[in-house]
Order: sequence, then C-alpha cells, then structure tokens
Amino acid sequence: MGWATCYIDKLKKGETVQFRPRGNSMTGRIESGQLCTVAPVKAEELDVGDIVLCKVHGYQYIHLIKAKQGGRFQIGNNRGRINGWIGPNSIYGKCIRVE
Repeated sequence: MGWATCYIDKLKKGETVQFRPRGNSMTGRIESGQLCTVAPVKAEELDVGDIVLCKVHGYQYIHLIKAKQGGRFQIGNNRGRINGWIGPNSIYGKCIRVE
C-alpha cells in the first residue's frame, strides 16, 4: 500500500479526489503541499503534458505524461527524471486543478 492507494480506490469507483502531495519532483507545476484535484480519465483523453496519478514499477506518482507511443505512456517528473513506460491501466486519474 502506497501513499495514494485510498485515492486510487476512489478514482476506480468514478469519484474525484483531492490531496496535498509532498515533495519537490513537480516543482513549477505542483509545489509541495498544494491542493490537487484529480478526476477519473479515459486513456483516449490523455495527452503529453497532462499530470496524472499513476503507478510505475510499483511506485505511485502524481507526475507528467512525457510521451505517448501506441497505447503506452512515458511518465516523468517536472525536473527531467523519467520513471518509465506504462499502459493505460496504470493511470488512475488526471489532475484537473492545482490550488
């Protein structure tokens, strides 16, 4: 169980969630402690530059879609680090607001 498990469970049920992520990996897009609103999303609605709640190699992130290739998405932070490639089933929601 990771930091976002309870939010992922709600997103899978079609609920929109809010939380305040901690850390500096998304500095410039999300500052540590800012309120993020994340809504369920369909894979065909996702594009490069979207911020998503996802799981890569077993770790939960609120990070960016850096690239798309076929049905896969490359995930990375806002500081140049790439986490890896995932399928649409590993993306649980899209960040629709940062406050």
